[in-house]
Amino acid sequence: MTILVATTNRGKLDEIFPLLAGLPLDIQTLADYPSIAPPDETGSTFAENASQKARFYAHHSGALTVAEDSGLEIDALGGAPGVHSARFGGETTYPQKFALIETRLGHVPAAERTARFVCALAVADGDRIVFEARGTVEGLIAAEPRGAGGFGYDPIFYYPPFGCTLAEAADRKSSVSHRGNAFRQLREYLLTRSSAGL
Repeated sequence: MTILVATTNRGKLDEIFPLLAGLPLDIQTLADYPSIAPPDETGSTFAENASQKARFYAHHSGALTVAEDSGLEIDALGGAPGVHSARFGGETTYPQKFALIETRLGHVPAAERTARFVCALAVADGDRIVFEARGTVEGLIAAEPRGAGGFGYDPIFYYPPFGCTLAEAADRKSSVSHRGNAFRQLREYLLTRSSAGL
């Protein structure tokens, strides 16, 4: 079975590949389809964006396609940055995004800086969505970034059971992360699909 993992994000791929290891799959990425320009992401939820991307890339590639949309929701900011996580603050670096978040959270007590990472994924076979999954991980926003592992918002996402940020626990991140949760569900779906000969 061939499946297209519709991303070029190296950090995401480094997390996804081990989660799908050992399956009877030929895994492709968007690097195998350089002529396909990315679609606009117009959904108002992670799930809508994941479905849009999965259908788009399945249509243009002809391959069974999994796409995901993920980001950070901060309760004290009304769920922001949410689906705009990658574009939060405009064309800025992640350290600049961290600083902007801290400016907005400066008055919020540590115990109320609750947040979660969300990952929604969708699998498209042609124009049909044949599987969807959602994974989350709950934590707190740290007052300053810590750790050099992971990527994106990991350095400011404090995970209480580990006692550190996800960037300080990159080797354990997938065992609890939003993306790990969602892609383990995908793994089970693909095992079932492969066993059924679909």
